[in-house]
Amino acid sequence: MIQLGYFTIDTPDIDKARAFYGEAFGWTFDETQSHPTYAHVADSDPPFGFTKVERARDFPHLYFRVDDVAALCARVTALGGKAAVPSETRSGLTAVVSDDQGVSFSLWQPAPGF
Repeated sequence: MIQLGYFTIDTPDIDKARAFYGEAFGWTFDETQSHPTYAHVADSDPPFGFTKVERARDFPHLYFRVDDVAALCARVTALGGKAAVPSETRSGLTAVVSDDQGVSFSLWQPAPGF
């Protein structure tokens, strides 16, 4: 079964997002998982964080946890959707895809240990 692996919320200013949501909800941030363009919310389940972007969406970006990003990208395109070339990060492989109506989401194949 494919499940939500994590999600991100876009923001043009990571520091402002940290301050606002930290105060509003009491969230703290995991500095070992964070970097200048990403702030990871500590002890979140499912895991999530804030991603720095130029123009924020007003909805979260979902990452579905999968065993094989390449195979799912092929399946998405066979069903009429689109798939970007997977990229590797320290948390694993990810690919932004969209369904046959243009709704985007991502696939995430966790690195060992995640």
